Order: sequence, then C-alpha cells, then structure tokens
Amino acid sequence: ATTDILCLTFLRILAYGKSVKMAMSLRSSMSVKANRAASGRSRKALHVTCAVVQKAEYIWADGQEGAPIKGLIFNELRSKTKTFEKEMGLDAADYPDWSYDGSSTGQAKGNNSDCIIRPVRVVPDPIRGGPHVLVMCEVFSPDGNPHPTNNRAKLREVMTDKVIEEDCWFGFEQEYTMLQKGTAKIYGWPQAGYPAPQGPFYCGVGAEAVYGRPLAEAHLEACMKAGLNISGINAEVMPGQWEYQIGPVGGLDLGDETHLSRWLLHRLGEDFGIVITFHPKPMKGDWNGTGGHTNYSTKSMRQPGGMVPIDAAIERLSKCHPEHMAVYGIGNDERMTGKHETCDINTFRSGTADRGASIRIPLPVQLKGYGYLEDRRPAANVDPYQVARLLIKNTLL
Repeated sequence: ATTDILCLTFLRILAYGKSVKMAMSLRSSMSVKANRAASGRSRKALHVTCAVVQKAEYIWADGQEGAPIKGLIFNELRSKTKTFEKEMGLDAADYPDWSYDGSSTGQAKGNNSDCIIRPVRVVPDPIRGGPHVLVMCEVFSPDGNPHPTNNRAKLREVMTDKVIEEDCWFGFEQEYTMLQKGTAKIYGWPQAGYPAPQGPFYCGVGAEAVYGRPLAEAHLEACMKAGLNISGINAEVMPGQWEYQIGPVGGLDLGDETHLSRWLLHRLGEDFGIVITFHPKPMKGDWNGTGGHTNYSTKSMRQPGGMVPIDAAIERLSKCHPEHMAVYGIGNDERMTGKHETCDINTFRSGTADRGASIRIPLPVQLKGYGYLEDRRPAANVDPYQVARLLIKNTLL
C-alpha cells in the first residue's frame, strides 16, 4: 500500500511538473509573441511618424544681389529644405507657405522677423532626383503684404489684359564668371599674371582656350532635367566667363526660371569647388564685363510688319533710359563704359547688328521685317523680374 501511494504521488508530481513546464513554455511563447507584436506596433508607429518621402527645396531671393554687403563672391539666393509624407506633385498651389528669419537675411527686424515664403513655381530637383523638387517662392512681410524686395509681385501688377493679349516673350542671356574658391581669382587663370589677351576664348575649344567646361555642362544638364527652358550655353569673351540662355518664355517665367537656374549654378559650384559671380565687371582693365542681354518681343512684333511696333518700342524706351539704368544691376557703370561691346551708361542709342548699342536689332530681324529687339543694357546681376516689368511697362502701357 505504501508503495502504491509513493508511485501515485510520483506520477502526480511528474504530471504537475509537465503541466508547469507546459505552462511556462506557453507563457514564454505568449511573451515572445507579445514582444513581437509590441515590436511590430512600435515599428508600425515609427513608420507612420517618419514616413517622409519627398524633399522640397524652398528658394527665395533676399534682394541684395550685387549689394556692397554681398561683394564679389556672395549671391542673393537663399533656400532651405521642407519634407513631406507624400509626393506633392508640381503644382505650386499644393505646397504650403513657409517662413524664415528675415532678420538673418536683412529683410526684417529682430522683434518681428518672420518673413513668409509662398510657392509660385515647382520643378523636379535634378540634383537629389525624384520625387524631390525645387520650389521658387515669393517673399511676403509679416503683415502679409509683398516684401519690398519682392519684384515678382511688382511684375504681376503690370500684367494687364492688354499685356496678356500681346503675349510677351523674353530670352535672357545670363553671363557669369567662375572664381577660384578662397582666392576670388578667376577660375583657370594663372596664379601669377594673366592669360592671353581676349580673342581665342569666345566659343573656344581646347584646354588653353576654355576654363570650367565640366561645371558649365553639368549646369546645362541640370537645367534640362529640371524642365527649364534653357536654350544653350557658350564660353564667353573673357576666359573663365560663360553664358547660358533662358527662353523664350513669358515675363513671370523669365524671372522664375532665371532664379532657379542661378540657384542650380551656385549649388553645383559647391560640388565643383567653384564660386560663381554675376558681378558686372569682375576683372578691371581690358576685359569684357558680364551682362544679362534680354531679347524681347510682343505678338505684334513677331508678325509681318513687326518692324513698325519694334521701332515704336525703341522710341519709347529712349525716353525712359534713366529709369531702366537705375535697376539694371548694381555696378553696371563699371561695365557700361562705351567699350567692350557696351554703350556708355548715360547714352541711349539703337542700331542694327550693333553690339555697342543700347538696343540692338538683329540683322535677320531687319531683313525679314519682323521679330524682336535686344536690350543690351542689363548687367548679369540684374533682377530678371525688373527687366520684364520695365520692358512691358515702357513699351505697352
């Protein structure tokens, strides 16, 4: 009997141990599953809170291009990155306003410093790649009105029904000069002395004739990928100086695309270790300055018989020369001396195929009897919105 009791007790203990082991195993399994579930929830929560898929580079101008505070090597463009949890597309209306510290850009006082940036044009970002974008913005003051540096808003004011009907086209020839980082010497120039005199460099080819082509080519490619209306590039008269052309485009697009293309040029310069300047006369002496020649036409000018409105526009422009020169670029007097393919800054004259004129009529236009005119007065650092505004205002309104 005693033996039977011991056996029964042993069996009960064994059964209990198995049940305990099974319970512990079940508890452990449940714990692992719970941990996994919690971990999954954690990852899911993390995924939800950090699911940013698009970078948008908001770009604006501080209105100080060429100002003494900027000097030769600094530019007016500013930008910062905003992220989004979904792809926002290319419609500027779908992007929210943002703000920045205007006291740090010279556009506001510290006690009321928030300036508003409002998207007006969105293009693909050719540097970061898709789905990322570049966002051109207008600047507004803390009170909600356009900031005094917002020349795009001033251009919008002259876009009347008459102007829209005339379908104005612009082509902007943006010249620029490459500088060696840290020295402000022109890129490619010898460390001591000067290169050969001007002559072999314009539209040249070869290591002795052209400096900085890799950056110029990268910039062309970037503008094309961004969908900008870039028409071409060429090496310019002074070695280390280049030009690209934006257009033909409308007035607002002229400013938007020129600013976006300038930003891309500066941004790529970071990667190449090259500084870009739009200074009108980066090298004193017998060297060409740097301009922003602007081709301009209206629908009437582009039709047969268009020489009549072209001549009428030139006559009107001759009467407001000082108004244009006041905003056609800081330091433009150093460039417009009457030499190096410029007219004297205080003189207005026009001519066919005359690159020393204020307004040039291209020979093919004169021969056809219609087309466009070229305003050769703007400096490279001019605000393109201002060029479009004044050409429209003083030829159509």
